[in-house]
Amino acid sequence: MHGRIAAALAVVVALLMAVVSASVVVLLETRQSQREVVRDYYEGLRSSQNYFIAMLDSETAIRGYALTHDPSALDPLNDSGQPWAHPISSSLADVLPDTAALPAMRDAEEAAEAWYADWAEPTIRSIDDGAELTTDDFNDGRKLFDSFRTEYNEYINTLRPEREAAAHHLAEVTNLGFAIGVLSAIICLVAGLVLWRLMRRWVSNPATHLAGEARIVADGELDHKVIGQGPPEFVQLGDDVELMRQRLVAEIDQADQARREVIRARAVLEEQTQELQRSNRELEQFAYVASHDLQEPLRKVASFCQMLQRRYGGQLDDRADQYIHFAVDGAKRMQQLINDLLEFSRVGRISTPASDIDLSECLGAALLNLETAREESGAEVDADDLPVVRGEAPLLTQLFQNLVGNAIKFRAGAAPRIRITSRREGDFWEFSCSDNGIGIEPEYADRVFLIFQRLHPKEAYGGTGIGLAMCKKIVEYHGGRIWVDAVPEQVGSKSGEGDEQNGPGTTIRWTLPVTAEHLRLPEAEPAVEVAR
Repeated sequence: MHGRIAAALAVVVALLMAVVSASVVVLLETRQSQREVVRDYYEGLRSSQNYFIAMLDSETAIRGYALTHDPSALDPLNDSGQPWAHPISSSLADVLPDTAALPAMRDAEEAAEAWYADWAEPTIRSIDDGAELTTDDFNDGRKLFDSFRTEYNEYINTLRPEREAAAHHLAEVTNLGFAIGVLSAIICLVAGLVLWRLMRRWVSNPATHLAGEARIVADGELDHKVIGQGPPEFVQLGDDVELMRQRLVAEIDQADQARREVIRARAVLEEQTQELQRSNRELEQFAYVASHDLQEPLRKVASFCQMLQRRYGGQLDDRADQYIHFAVDGAKRMQQLINDLLEFSRVGRISTPASDIDLSECLGAALLNLETAREESGAEVDADDLPVVRGEAPLLTQLFQNLVGNAIKFRAGAAPRIRITSRREGDFWEFSCSDNGIGIEPEYADRVFLIFQRLHPKEAYGGTGIGLAMCKKIVEYHGGRIWVDAVPEQVGSKSGEGDEQNGPGTTIRWTLPVTAEHLRLPEAEPAVEVAR
């Protein structure tokens, strides 16, 4: 198709170039002929006629002066510009260098000079001297002027036919230019019609057919086979479209199969989700009920063990007192463990409406709850101005209480020094709680957030191992994350004394969303009422 179009365009371009070339040649010839007729010959005729009229005015003036002896009769002679003294043949040679009339004009100028020198000038002097002219004098002047007139007429009779021939040539060239213009228009029209028919046959009709085939497939008839028509390029394009249709049908079939599998998987997932929700509700109810049921016999065990310790303490042997002490301590630890487990299970399940919470107030409440531990350990807590976030005040207070409480509990030899900071990082607030305590080994950085995970024996540090796990659950419930900083900040005493007793320290960092849109609150589950 490209070769056909190129050949057709080459033919059209060749015809147009030939027509344009002929038009340029004719146009240049027309301009040349028009310049000769309108400017050159006109200028030759005009200047020569002005020369002849000036000579007539001069001859008439001298005759009038000869008859009247009135000096005013010579005014036309003076106004004529004395043409015999100013020949025009040189200017005519510039305008019409190839004219055959130029020698006749030179002869006429010579006759004019002879008329003035031989008759006009002597006649004026004679009349000025008072002489009277005879008939012979007038006849001599007439003969000289007739000689000038004869030469001038020969010039005119030669120049006018030349001008008429140039005008005829101009008319012929103009007609030829008009004919070429009409021929150009016909050629352009015919070439345009031929190109239109060829483009319609080679491009438009095959493209329309292929578009119709594609439209049928686009309207939903995916089984319709696309066939290209016309030049080989459109046939190839039709084959490509057909191949694309086949691939599209195959992909649609795969997509339908995948969609059906997704629907089946979604149904299974929804069923499993419902089963999981039911299991979670049963598990939560079991935790509440089991915890309540455990509390009552455990209180009895602890109560009677304490009664045995008070009544029979010192009356039995040392081993019996030790056993009673172990029983009381185990019962208390079991009660604490059950209470912590209940608190952990309530996070995110029994919630209060979210609101704007000033974290500085939450920290103040947490420090107030830890007042006794702070006084006993001599702990110092330094905190930045904390921001306002969206969340639940009791949980955020519990978060600060657990972090500060751990910093006090796991202290080194020096008094605890705790530093709490905050800064904004994009759409989140990033907080840190740093201390000068015993620190956390890097390999245990993730393990400390697991429930019931302890890194030290209970004899060294008390607790149930739920504190940091609860912090993680509170932070994630509010849409953030929590981690142990690999490089803890160094926090020492304000006075600088006792720094040698500081531990490596620990830095816990966590984030909370800046805006309410980041808060991911789960649907509240119905609380299980437990009788106390």
